[in-house]
Amino acid sequence: MFRTMMFRSLLTWGDRAAGWQKYGGKDPGPVLRFAAVTDATYARAVVLCPRRSRVATKALARDLRAHIDDVEVVPIDIEDPSDHEALFDALSPRLAGWRDTLPDLDVLLSAGTPQAQTLWVVLVQAGLLDARMLQVIPPQFVPVPHPHPVREVRFDIEGFPEIRALRDEVVQLRRLAQKVRTDMVSSSPAMARLSRRLVRAAQSDVAVLVLGETGAGKERVAQAVHQHSARREGPFVVENCGAFSETALQSELFGHEAGAFTGAAGARRGLFEQADTGTLFLDEVGELSPASQVRLLRVLQTGRFRRMGAETETEVDVRIVAATHRDLRAMVKAGTFREDLYYRLCGAELEVPALRDRREDIAPLVERFLTDFGRRDLAVTRPAHRVLHQYHWPGNVRELRAEVRRWTVFCDEVVDVSDLGPDLQLAAAAEPPRLPTEHMLDEAAVLTLDEAVSATEHAVIVDVLARTGHNLSQTARLLDVDRNTLKRKMVRLGLRAG
Repeated sequence: MFRTMMFRSLLTWGDRAAGWQKYGGKDPGPVLRFAAVTDATYARAVVLCPRRSRVATKALARDLRAHIDDVEVVPIDIEDPSDHEALFDALSPRLAGWRDTLPDLDVLLSAGTPQAQTLWVVLVQAGLLDARMLQVIPPQFVPVPHPHPVREVRFDIEGFPEIRALRDEVVQLRRLAQKVRTDMVSSSPAMARLSRRLVRAAQSDVAVLVLGETGAGKERVAQAVHQHSARREGPFVVENCGAFSETALQSELFGHEAGAFTGAAGARRGLFEQADTGTLFLDEVGELSPASQVRLLRVLQTGRFRRMGAETETEVDVRIVAATHRDLRAMVKAGTFREDLYYRLCGAELEVPALRDRREDIAPLVERFLTDFGRRDLAVTRPAHRVLHQYHWPGNVRELRAEVRRWTVFCDEVVDVSDLGPDLQLAAAAEPPRLPTEHMLDEAAVLTLDEAVSATEHAVIVDVLARTGHNLSQTARLLDVDRNTLKRKMVRLGLRAG
């Protein structure tokens, strides 16, 4: 029998109802069966359940307290416990808390859906959850008495295809679980889709083409690609291809030898050499001259180039992430951009949505910028927020950041419509009057349901946090939500959870 002399913690899904039904009411289910036969001594147990099952799970917890004094039932916000992705999204924010509060942890694999059991294996094997995996033998396979009704599950056998496949999945999930430190705010569905595509593109080593309007955040996306990639320990080098003349750009990219041109007093490494083993981000790649396009194409094809004025070639290992606000396909058709270079750059394409297409991110972005500028004390009124949501934002996130910066200079405590910039006030003044008839409803002035819910959650959480002095536990109690649920919502809304 599995034995231990120390006090441990137990983590499991509640399975009381399933156990009683499956064995005609004679078997109490794997959780209670495990508690009755294990020789381990548990100081605490955490029993997870979907919210709709909390009544049955609380009954299970009452019976479990005959074996373990401290039993906590934790309802999880999940509709389908057979959905791997939903399970991972629901459990991953809690992992850090469990690591801190559940020492010497055992996970019971026998309870929960097969998908939940699989996820425990993935989390433990990935190193995201430090725990032993235990299994209680089903009663139909347990002779009386059974010498070993509880066993520890290990994966020590190498070479099986299933084990190799699991290891690959563990690597991918570990990368997904890592929080990338960028300035990206992704509360909206559009940015959530971009984030999923970004992670997949980053895990390959193909060139990435980032498309989007000026100011939309293409450089932030490029940084995230680098940080999610296997090259994250290497350099991340940035160059704007539209900022230099043709000769100067070639010198910047490829370097030069002493005397290569007037003023070249000494040799200089170019950006390709500086980015060796890392990522080179070429912004506004649509501005490259035909000659620069030819030289860039050759480097992408061969990994080799020649410094200006040099006789020998230099070999580098660099991943290219390029970005442009131009329509490169149209430029290819017009003959102003090389078709072969376009296909070399477009190994994976990521399109950054304009701010007007991700309005759910406006409030979190405002909160982020106020925090960055050290002015979290500024309160934005509802009318001002409404103008921000209605505005077209031709300058995208960059324009919003500049607008928030204005407030930090000219506003003391409150930001109202009269404090907004001239373009925003003109847009607000040009809004047609709202008539009290459904036939004259201004659809553009109505928030979507997701926008309204996010705005309401944001306002309520900020208000209660202010009243409690930013005490998360007290705030969660007043809002009648789990503390980890509150922290997850704060992260989604761009609020600091620490």
